[in-house]
Amino acid sequence: MKITDIDTTVAFGGRRNWVVVRVRTDTELVGWGEATIEGRERSVRVVIDEMKERLIGHDPLAVEHHWQRLYRHQFWRGGPLTSTAIAGIDQALWDLRGMAWGVPVYRLLGGPTRDHVRLYTHVGIYQPEEMVAEATRDVADGYTAMKTGSWRDDMLMPEQERLEKFVERVRTLREAVGPDVDIMIDDHGRGRPATAARLMRALEPFNLFFLEETTQPDDLESLVRIRHADPPMDIALGERLYSKWDYRPLLEQRLVDIIQPDPCHAGGISELKNIAALAEAYYVNLAPHNPQGPLSTAAAAHVAMAIPNFSILEYVRQDTYRDEAMRPKWVVDRGNLIVPDTPGLGVELDEDALAASPMKLPDRSEGPMRTEGSVADP
Repeated sequence: MKITDIDTTVAFGGRRNWVVVRVRTDTELVGWGEATIEGRERSVRVVIDEMKERLIGHDPLAVEHHWQRLYRHQFWRGGPLTSTAIAGIDQALWDLRGMAWGVPVYRLLGGPTRDHVRLYTHVGIYQPEEMVAEATRDVADGYTAMKTGSWRDDMLMPEQERLEKFVERVRTLREAVGPDVDIMIDDHGRGRPATAARLMRALEPFNLFFLEETTQPDDLESLVRIRHADPPMDIALGERLYSKWDYRPLLEQRLVDIIQPDPCHAGGISELKNIAALAEAYYVNLAPHNPQGPLSTAAAAHVAMAIPNFSILEYVRQDTYRDEAMRPKWVVDRGNLIVPDTPGLGVELDEDALAASPMKLPDRSEGPMRTEGSVADP
């Protein structure tokens, strides 16, 4: 079997554009992957087109060899565009590998290590006023964990006012869902070390599952300070780290409790498995970052099924478009994703549904600015 072509399609998935990758072969088998990268969809398509020139005519089953070639045979390595392009191709090659041998990807990875994949949802992240209604809906549907935070407009407030509003929203959510639902909070790296420490103290009464990205992920000194803050709290980060080399200093210094590699940004299934193995040596669990489409969810779920240190998987309930575009529909039972025992990733996308929902160009207008005119983090 040889690779004959690699093509991409961009479709609007309800929240963001999905970048769908297809690896075609000289047989009837086609592998599907996802290289979604918000706001850089056209850029990553160019990178994939450049990479495919190295792969056409080669055996698609040599997945690790191709990963190494795509990553190491270029002087300018790493970064979100390169790693996302590799990820989409890597997922599609694993899909082909599973179909060639007639088994699901997680069995090729060494699984199963569990029966299902626990999920958490988003509540009120884009519209804070919808938080309680979304949380009530999700609890009624059987979900036992949810995340909120990352309220962009709050960046325009003075820090103390922002902290007070943050805490009040978390208090409201905890009162709405009760003590038995796990709550995660994401701050998207918007805090300073001092404000992050104050936020941790203020959130202690609400028994968080984890606190995510309290400061920028490249600021290791801030993470050291937060790690030693009182009270202790499980710290999570990693959606903006793209390889095992990026994660190594965090793990070696024991600065995090939960890491969040993204199957679309951190080099795909191959690199997620490597990152998980590295984290296992430090007794750190994985909660993959996964706000993208169904192929990203499938890739993360197959890794989750095959590793011992999986914790929980992010799952965005994207209106009806996911079900319209995805075939077959995967089962979610009481907040747990049931990974089908079918060859490959177990997902195909309806090409007619993709064509009916074309890419929406990202908003290139000015990002968030503080009241005095300085730049704020999005």
